[in-house]
Amino acid sequence: MATTGTIPTTSDIYLEINGKKVAVVQSYKVTAQRSAKPILAFGQEEPVATIRGAAQYTLELTRIYATDAAIRDGLDFYGLSDFNLVIVKPDRSVIYTGCQWAQLQESAEVGGTVLERVTVTASRRVEKKA
Repeated sequence: MATTGTIPTTSDIYLEINGKKVAVVQSYKVTAQRSAKPILAFGQEEPVATIRGAAQYTLELTRIYATDAAIRDGLDFYGLSDFNLVIVKPDRSVIYTGCQWAQLQESAEVGGTVLERVTVTASRRVEKKA
């Protein structure tokens, strides 16, 4: 786990299923988007308010390594569904839940299970204080 003042490492960024760590991630990039809908009033030239829509999170993960236990259990990255991405920071954890992969780029080495890049969409972002 990260300590105060450190940068997250691969042991601090990981994928989990049912609370069990199944893979570690070398790095990540998050893009959050939110739609907005203008509310128009009769006789007004401009919107009187704006309603925000649901947030959508797109995560780009780099170099994902399956854990030894997940490999023994037969982890199939292509079959992953509804998993979490956990990012442990010095003062809190950020958890993206309801994750689904959108794109996978695999690199193979003998005896290895590594994904070079994975694009994931998440339905929710939760922060927990350390």
